[in-house]
Amino acid sequence: MYSKLIILDRDGVINHDSDQYIKHPDEWVPLPGSLEAIARLTQEGYRVIVATNQSGIGRGLFDMATLNAMHDKMHRLVQGLGGKIDAVFFCPHTSEAQCVCRKPKPGLFQQIEERYGVSLKGVAAVGDSLRDLQAATALGCRPYLVRTGKGRKTEETGGLPPHTEVYEDLGSTVEALLQSPHTPIQVKP
Repeated sequence: MYSKLIILDRDGVINHDSDQYIKHPDEWVPLPGSLEAIARLTQEGYRVIVATNQSGIGRGLFDMATLNAMHDKMHRLVQGLGGKIDAVFFCPHTSEAQCVCRKPKPGLFQQIEERYGVSLKGVAAVGDSLRDLQAATALGCRPYLVRTGKGRKTEETGGLPPHTEVYEDLGSTVEALLQSPHTPIQVKP
């Protein structure tokens, strides 16, 4: 059996973002409709992957156990609605580390390609910042910008990659995606 693949940023797309970082599971609060949108993707045969910068680890603001607790909460809430997040790829580094995995560099997306053994060319990638879209389009993903999180500011600043589609939130992005004439990329389960 084959399934479709989609890549989502976390903070500002799935959950509320904070300039002070999301540092505790109690601070991890889903955006209205985001978890339902993930459940809808799951029910439509998509494998949902999260790719997120988490420099709070590198800054010493929280540890791996806390990040895991945040992600456990996210998984539990999505599963409670009949959805599933297949995997979470994250970069724990600060920008000063000059790593290859911190968006806008494409390292997280390269890791996804390696893990799933598929090219990401044409795969939908949803983010709220320019760096999300830059990392995604470096490997040929179709960019989607949401206006939640940093999205409005990102849209106003401009410089979006060509063919970026802009929607209010993850729910409206998913609705548009499911009605899209694009053929989703198929991956082996």
